[in-house]
Amino acid sequence: MTVNLLSRISLFSDLPHSELDKLVAALDVKEMKDRDILFREGDPGEHFFIVLKGELEVLMAEGQMEELLLNVMGEGEHFGEMSLILPGGHRTATVRSRGSSTLLSMSRARFMELTTEYPQLSTSMVRVLSQRLDATNTQTFRDLTDKNRQLQTAYDELKAAQAQLIEKERLERELQVAADIQFSILPDELPKVAEFDFGARILPARQVGGDFYDIFMVAENRVGIMIGDVADKGIPSAIFMARTHALIMAEADTGMNAREVMQIVNHHITRLQKTTQFVTVLYGILDLQTRVFEYARAGHEPPLILNPDGSVERISHSSGMALGLWDTVTLDVRSVTLPPGSTFLLFTDGMTDCRDTQGEPFGLERIKKTLGDLANVSAQHACDHLLATLVNFQDGSKQDDDVTLVAIRAVK
Repeated sequence: MTVNLLSRISLFSDLPHSELDKLVAALDVKEMKDRDILFREGDPGEHFFIVLKGELEVLMAEGQMEELLLNVMGEGEHFGEMSLILPGGHRTATVRSRGSSTLLSMSRARFMELTTEYPQLSTSMVRVLSQRLDATNTQTFRDLTDKNRQLQTAYDELKAAQAQLIEKERLERELQVAADIQFSILPDELPKVAEFDFGARILPARQVGGDFYDIFMVAENRVGIMIGDVADKGIPSAIFMARTHALIMAEADTGMNAREVMQIVNHHITRLQKTTQFVTVLYGILDLQTRVFEYARAGHEPPLILNPDGSVERISHSSGMALGLWDTVTLDVRSVTLPPGSTFLLFTDGMTDCRDTQGEPFGLERIKKTLGDLANVSAQHACDHLLATLVNFQDGSKQDDDVTLVAIRAVK
């Protein structure tokens, strides 16, 4: 059986069977147990081996975390030819037994003796090494071709990723510019008057959003107050928001009442608007002498009033229609007198719709309960406390909508 095994090895295939019998007698037998090391990477190479039985593992970085299995050799496979002709060579990998194995071994000295006795071994060795070299060259060429293909693919992916990164940075810069423009539209400071104090807060769900507010003097003893919420989010909504805000400010300066301003603004929006966007708005005029707040509401959340006795009332009736949907708009128009000690709260639906980690919305009742405990605080403190309560309720959950608050407090 051993002679048949040797005859299948290129190095010995030219020898007659009678000579193979002699060769078998000249080979050493080495028995190995599971995980025995035959030689390690870097050891001097002195022997040629043939696997007679079992399996051997060829490893790099043996025994380390980055250990790499290169090959598994089985019965009939051989290795170490170079050690027979290159004195001083070193092993390029570690060989370890996988289970029990039996090897045939030939030293360099013994091989040299055999080449004298059997010159055809030298010819066979040259042929085997040439075949190995050809196979190595072919494999190396294939490996280089594959590596080049992989490098080209990696380069193309890197270029694409770089282009995406540049585009992402450009979009981020544009978003920041849009956010700066949007916040520049909001008032830097609120009017200061003896009869009332004002407060406001806005918390966008994204870098730019669709909510807006403003508080401004429209005439002596008259203050314009608006809050709005554009459908959807992002840059298109921010642009639509800026247009709506500008239109309301422009028409408010003409001296018209709240209803007339909203009707004219809706006319402008529906005439200019080429998309399906719309906006809910509450705009009103506060008379500082009579303490009457006359407002028109276009589909916006009904406001709340905190009465001097601590009760909270929702001023609820027909909601009206959002601006930008139809040429003729139906508005909810109302006048409210704000007695000393009362607080009037306007808010967007992001306040009620924001949810906690369990998916429960903050809801109207929580707004009313929180507002009911703020009877003796300023309008700005009321807005700050309401927003802080909402953020605490969310507990880190994703904010899906912008939140805006505007408060009007009648000073005693």
